[in-house]
Amino acid sequence: MRILVTFAVMVLCATGFAQEPDAEIAHHIESIKAIDNHSHVIAADPADKGFDQLRCEMLPDSGIGAASQRYPNPDWMNAIHALYGFTPKDGSDAEMKRVDDARAAEMQHHGDQRWVLDKAGIGTVLANRLDLTPEMKAPRVLWVPYEDALLFPLNNTGEKSVNPDRKALFEMAEHLQTHYLELAGLKKLPPTLDQYVKQVLVPTLERQRKGGAVALKFEAAYLRALDFEPVLPYQAQQVYAKHVNGSIAQPADYKLLQDYLFKQIALEAGKLGMAVHIHTGSGCGAFFNDPGADAVLLSPMLNDPDLRKTNFVLLHGNWTQERKVIGLILKPNVYVDTSLIEYFLTPREYAEILKSWLEQMPERVLFGTDASPGGPGQNWPETTLWGAAKFRRSLAIALTEMVREGSIDKQRAKEIADLVLRENAAKLYAVK
Repeated sequence: MRILVTFAVMVLCATGFAQEPDAEIAHHIESIKAIDNHSHVIAADPADKGFDQLRCEMLPDSGIGAASQRYPNPDWMNAIHALYGFTPKDGSDAEMKRVDDARAAEMQHHGDQRWVLDKAGIGTVLANRLDLTPEMKAPRVLWVPYEDALLFPLNNTGEKSVNPDRKALFEMAEHLQTHYLELAGLKKLPPTLDQYVKQVLVPTLERQRKGGAVALKFEAAYLRALDFEPVLPYQAQQVYAKHVNGSIAQPADYKLLQDYLFKQIALEAGKLGMAVHIHTGSGCGAFFNDPGADAVLLSPMLNDPDLRKTNFVLLHGNWTQERKVIGLILKPNVYVDTSLIEYFLTPREYAEILKSWLEQMPERVLFGTDASPGGPGQNWPETTLWGAAKFRRSLAIALTEMVREGSIDKQRAKEIADLVLRENAAKLYAVK
């Protein structure tokens, strides 16, 4: 009995000790000016809608919200206090309006995003946006545009019929597709696939690169499964030529064209020095296809010798199948991004995920928040502070665990923190 009691006390002490990070490691993490790999930065203009290509608020409401994001939430409350100097007390509609009004006033007063980044300890943020507004300037804000519209040039009637979410999502993608055609000086699709690639696809990427883009993004998991595979050019050419007139392609045939175009975009991105960001893991909407968003489905592209000069970033760590990432980041051109997960898990739970990645390849892990508009009282400024603070606590716990286990020492823990919060991204995107 005494042995059992002693063992139980040891377990409880170890568990309690593991909840608190080492003070020296935590202090170092707090001191790092981070690079946020993934964020939906909003403009000072309250009417701004350019923060995303496929916007979740446009989908039919499922009526269900994650419990971790409902009031009361201490991370959100702390962010409100840090930004606006008051702490919500009851989460009422009146308080949400007070938060929204305070945000609008601060955005108008400052005129740009630097005040939010400074409070969050972020030096540079990668903004996932349709375009950058005039106040979004390098080196604090870097651009990541969207490319999904280029994958679906044909009649998408069949794709829209899959479910209500797909209908809304494809309508948004088609709107961007029309915009890209207009920027290319075209009113309709070119007659051949080769012309589409040369007159639309390549010029779009080149224009984005000249506009300051350091990476490009796919949200394809919202529109189809991520099982992109190598396709012979003639196969894709035949599909395009047969259906460029507006007729509806069979799903298997249309997939051939999409797969071919994905590789062409990835190849061009590598030539231009832009990384390819891909949404992996769970997503919003009542009809999201989780199995189709598994990062492992990308293996044919990640293993393609032609694409080894293209760097891929697996956004959101493939959550909730995050352990599958461990093998993928061992590849020389594959990175994992930490964004989104912090909003749903406790620091301890999040730390366990981070630790599994850091034990294998810390040089391929990138800090990100996925900060974005999320309804009343939750917008980009609040979620930026919320996500950054939660991540730093989780990272400190993960590194403390590694030190206590003896796999690294404190100096190496600090080095890994530097890598994850800044240096890996600085190298990948050539941020000075």
